[in-house]
Formats: sequence, C-alpha cells, structure tokens
Amino acid sequence: MSPIEPVGVRGQSTTRRRRTVRLRTLLIWLAVLPTVAMGTQVTVTAGRLLAKSEHLRADIAAAERIGVPLYTVMVDMQAERTSTAALWAGTAGAEDELRNRREATDRAAAEFRRLAGDSGASFEEVNRRLDGLAAYRQRADARTGGADGTLAYYTGVIGAVIQAYQQEFSHAEDAELVQESRPVVSMLSATEMVAREDALLALAGPSRELNAAGFDQFISAVGAHRYLYETWVVPYLSEGDRRFYERIVASPDWQRKIRIENAVVSEHTDVASGIKLPAEVGGWRSAHENYSVQMATLNVDRARSVLTRGEAKAAELESEVAWLIGGSGGGLLVVVVVVVFTTRSLLRRLHDLHERTVTVAEETLPDVVARLQRGQSVDAEVLPMVRGDRDEVGRISDAFARAVAVSVDGHRQLAAERHGFGLFATGIASRTGNLVSRQLSLTEDLQDTFGHDEALLAQLMRADQLTVGMRRQIENLLILAGGEVPDPHTEPMRIADLLREAAAEVEDFRRIERQALDETSVEARVISQISHLLAELLDNATRFSPPRSKVAIRAEMVADGLSVEIEDRGPRVTPERYEEMNGRLHQAPPYSVLAQNAHRLGLFVVGHLADQLQATVTLRRSVYGGTSAVVILPRELLVATEGEAPREPAPAAPSAAAPAPRLPEERKHELVLHTGADLPSRRTTLPAPAPAPGAAVRPAPADGPTRPALPERVPQTHIAEQLRAPSAPETAVRQDTATPEEVADAWADYEHGTQTVEEELRRDQP
Repeated sequence: MSPIEPVGVRGQSTTRRRRTVRLRTLLIWLAVLPTVAMGTQVTVTAGRLLAKSEHLRADIAAAERIGVPLYTVMVDMQAERTSTAALWAGTAGAEDELRNRREATDRAAAEFRRLAGDSGASFEEVNRRLDGLAAYRQRADARTGGADGTLAYYTGVIGAVIQAYQQEFSHAEDAELVQESRPVVSMLSATEMVAREDALLALAGPSRELNAAGFDQFISAVGAHRYLYETWVVPYLSEGDRRFYERIVASPDWQRKIRIENAVVSEHTDVASGIKLPAEVGGWRSAHENYSVQMATLNVDRARSVLTRGEAKAAELESEVAWLIGGSGGGLLVVVVVVVFTTRSLLRRLHDLHERTVTVAEETLPDVVARLQRGQSVDAEVLPMVRGDRDEVGRISDAFARAVAVSVDGHRQLAAERHGFGLFATGIASRTGNLVSRQLSLTEDLQDTFGHDEALLAQLMRADQLTVGMRRQIENLLILAGGEVPDPHTEPMRIADLLREAAAEVEDFRRIERQALDETSVEARVISQISHLLAELLDNATRFSPPRSKVAIRAEMVADGLSVEIEDRGPRVTPERYEEMNGRLHQAPPYSVLAQNAHRLGLFVVGHLADQLQATVTLRRSVYGGTSAVVILPRELLVATEGEAPREPAPAAPSAAAPAPRLPEERKHELVLHTGADLPSRRTTLPAPAPAPGAAVRPAPADGPTRPALPERVPQTHIAEQLRAPSAPETAVRQDTATPEEVADAWADYEHGTQTVEEELRRDQP
C-alpha cells in the first residue's frame, strides 16, 4: 500500500509555454491593419489636397486684393521713372507731367501699403524700397547724385514688384498653374524691358544723346524683351491670347517700335559726349503710348485668366477630396463588410469543426472504444468520414477523420489482443485453480490423518496458508484479465466475519489488529470481492511496514455507507505519489500501465475491484507517518443483521494428556466450490483439537477468536520472477519461532471461533 519514495519536490519544467493568439484576433487584425492604413492614407491625401486648395484660394484672394494695386504701383513707377528721366534731360513740360505721375504713384503706393500689411516677405521688400522714394525724388529735383542712380532706384522698386508677383502668385505646388502663371511674370518682365527703353530714350531728350552706359542698357533691354516674348511668353499663351498678341505685334505702333529699336542699334553714331541716336527716335513717344496700353490689357487678361484657372483648380481639388473621401469610405465599408462576412463564415466553419471534433473526442470515440473493449461491433457511420474537400477547413476535417480512423483501428486491435489475453489468462487461471483445489483437498486429508502429530500439523497449516495465498494470486490474474472473483457464499456475512476472513488471506496475519467493528452485514454476492480487496490492502500494509509493527483495521458506518480504514506504520510517501496512486485506484488501468508497473499489481487489483463494487479507495498519510487506506463501500452492498444473539467467549478446553480423538461424525467438511473459471473456493469447518499436555489454554477475545501464530513469510518470495519489484532484494525465509504446541493451540482457537460464528448464523436463519 505504500510504495517507498522519499519526500521531496519534483523538478519543474522551465519551458515556458508560448502564448498563442486566437484566430479571431488574427482575422480582425488582418482586416483592421489594411483598413487603418488605407484610412490613414486617405486622410493624409485629403488633408494635403485640402491644404493645397486652401493655399490656392488664399493666393487667389491675395492676388485679387493686392495684385491689382501692386500692378498699378509698377505701372505708375515706370511712368514716373520716364518723367523723371525727361525732367533730367530738360524736356519741355516735363515738370507738370512729373507732378501728375508722382501723385498717381503716391495713391497707388498708399493703397498697396493699406492692403498688403504683413502678407508676405516679398511685399515687405516692396514696402521697404518704397520708403526711399521721397529721397530720390529730392535728388531728381535738385539734379544731384546723377541720373543713372535715380533711374536705378526706380528700376529696383519695379524689380521688387515683379519678384513679389513671382513668389506670391506663382503656385509652385501645382504644375498646371505654374504653366499658366509663367507667361504672366514673363510678360511683366518683358513690359519692364520696354519701359526701360522708354526711360532711356526720355533721358536722351531733345539732344538724342546717351552716354555709353545708357546705350548699353538700351541694347540689353531690346534683346531681353524680344527674347522673353519669343521664348517665355508666346509659347505659353492660350489660343485667344496668342491671337491678341499677334494683333499687337502686327499693329503699326509695334512695327514703328521695332524700326526705332533697329535704327538705334544700327544707325547710331559715336560723338564726344557719348552716343548720338538717329532721328527716328522722335516717333517713339506716340507709338509707345499706343502699344503699351494694348500690352497692359494683355497682361491683365492673362493675370485674370490665371486667377480664374486657380479658382477652378481649387474647386477641382475640393471635389477631388470629396470623391476621395466618399470613394474611400465606400471602399472601406465594402472591405469591412467582406471581412466581417469572411471572418464570420470562417469562424462559423471552425466552430462547427470544433464542435464535431469535441463531440467525437468526448462522446463518439469513448463510446466506440468502450464497445470495442466489450467485444461489440462498431458502425462505421458514427465515425467522421473523409469528404475530400479542397479548402483548408475541409482538409483539417479530413485529417481529423483519418486520425480518428487510425485511432479506432488501433483500439480495435488492442481490444482484440486484450480479449485474447483475457481468454488466455482465464484458461491459465482455470487450470491452475484445479491444481490449487486438489492441493487444498489433499491438505485437508493430511490434516485429518496426521492431526495427532502437532509438528506435522503446524507444517500442514503453513502449507494451507501458502495455498490460500496462491489462490488469491490466481484470483488477481482473473481480475486483471477482466473476470470476476468467484463467490461461493449464499448468505450475507457480518462485517466482523468479513474482516476476519480477509485477514486470514494474509500471510503475516498475526500483526493485524481489528478495532471498533460494526455489526453490519454485506450481501452474499460481493463477499469474496470485498474480502479480496481488503486482503490486498492488508497484505500490502504488512509487507511495506516494519516487521514488528501492527496494522490496524477498523470499520464503521458513515454517511455514504461503510468505511473500512487500514492504517500501517510504513515510510513516508510524497503527496505527488499519493495523487498518482489514488489515480490508479479510482479507475481500472489499461494493460500498458500494468506492464510498466508489474511489481505493483496489488494496487491495480484493488482498482479493478473498487470499480466493480462502485466503491472508493483513497490512500493518504496517517497521523503516525505511515499510510492510511480508506475504503467506502456503498449502502447498496449492505444489509441489516437481524436477530443477532450476543456472543459468548469460547470455553477453555480442559487439559488432557493427549489430544482427544476425532470422531468421524464430528468432522464437517464443506464442499470445495468452483466458479465458472474453475477456481477453488474452500471453506472447511473443523472441530478444535484439545490442547497439548501442559499447554496453557487461551480464551477468545471479546471481538473474536485469536488468530493462529503461523510462520511469517517474506514479501515476493513465492511469486514469479517477472512480478517481483525491480529493486527488491532477495530475502531468505525466516524460520517460524513458534513451537508446534503453540501453533496447534492457535489454530484450534481460530477454528473454534469460526465454528461458533457459523452456528450463530444457522440459529438466526428461520
């Protein structure tokens, strides 16, 4: 009952179980991540487009608010520069014209300052340059500082205006608008080049003379404005603007401009004071006033076209954002619906597969295995079938069906092997039981014949005890093979007698003490099974406890039935070991476990018997440090004992010189009963022999007769080599120290007590 194992903590595995993620979570993440990525991309794109649209509208608003005053500032500054150059050259009427031009410039500058404010760095640069206008006007009026420096100031202010147009209204974020706005800046630059020509010719005055620097500036302005028109203006004009430009350049005024420029370049003459211009320059003034108005109209129309295109582009961007958000939202909704539908469909199929798998694993397969173990046939329709599906879930289902088929085939083969082994073990037990039955009968005959020889009688009784042990081992084989313990009893037996019968099956029965026995009886059909179960526990307790220690057995009624407790003084056992042993006791183990624990077959026999009796057997540590086995027998196996007569101690036999001779009619033999497996079940009643001369007479104790003091046996000495414990050392059989007289006296007391119990049982019967 107490397989020795030192108390200690078993090593625990340090391998950490990897956490697994649920498939539902993986599918959700599989849908959420692309959805979030797509939503983020849509949000970023929509934000960028909206920011571009807002910036474009802001530029358009700024151009409409500031662009016109800024252009007016540029035109008035160009006109004031020409008037200043004419004043410096001494042209008649230049003072009045310059005064009018200055007033127009002041009005345009004030309007620009009012509207621009802190709109941009380029506008601040224009304001900063306008701050020096008054100083340069004073220089012009006083004719100080030189005409070139004064004209250069006006040119710098106009350049800052053109730079402001290029930076603030170029729309560099949109390539199409850049393409549209490029001719506007180029046309402003070309117009500025023509305005410089006008200022330089005005500086020549009535004398038509320019210094070398002024002449070089004129030549550069002519080449620059022609290059700008041909390269950066005309190729980028719309069809309508191009036709308008062609009308301008085909006009007489523009053609006169061209002739004057060509004449200045090719017909000038060098004089001591500088460069003498040809006489054709006199017609420049009227021609410039005509075509400059037409070119300004083209510039304004082109600028308004750019603003209109900018507004359309902003609206187009906003519409694109709306379509992007709407389309993306619809796409996300479709993705969510598809993902939800796919996830629910997949999870539903996996759930159905799980439910079928659990049903097969927990209900179908155990039922099939149980039917196979009982030798019954199994219908193939109850098992999952291979359907040959091509999708992943179907393949998993088919793989599980194949696994179940392989498992059922294995269990079918194991059941056949177990059934064959059961038949083989039953046959061996039957033949061996016949031999044991014959040996018991022979032992009885020898006891009757040589009962007067006390020494020989002691040896015969020891042989009888060993034969009973052999019978129990044969019954163990039958139990493990799936059979039942033979039971020759026909009437209920009281618990006291049942415990006495179980103790008599143990070789070292003299160490067993019975305490607090209840007088309840058990049904006749389970007497042998209960006796065998208790005998196995008692035998285990005596073998695995110190040789001189006592083994206590007590029985009492409890709420669930009858409790029988067997307590030894064996070594300590770990809690883990108790848990393992109780697991073996609470269910019948398979043959694979029996093969691995061949030296502990007693526990498996107890487990089989407890399973047959619907009883529970629990091993635990006792208060003495050993092991306590608690057997709970259900109430269905118990019957009430009616009409019990109080027991009286067995009378002491009188002393005699020799044993009293046994009369033939005093011998009462019970038949040697056999079960269906031909196992012996012997119960013999013999009269008590008289005590030897000089021997003391032992009275029977209150709870039953004293057990005979038979020789002790060593565990595993008389069992097969294969069933011995692997580490159990060979132990020699100790010689019995009891004298023949003591053995005969003890056996007589034992037989007399048994005879008294049986007589009381007969009197109780109606």
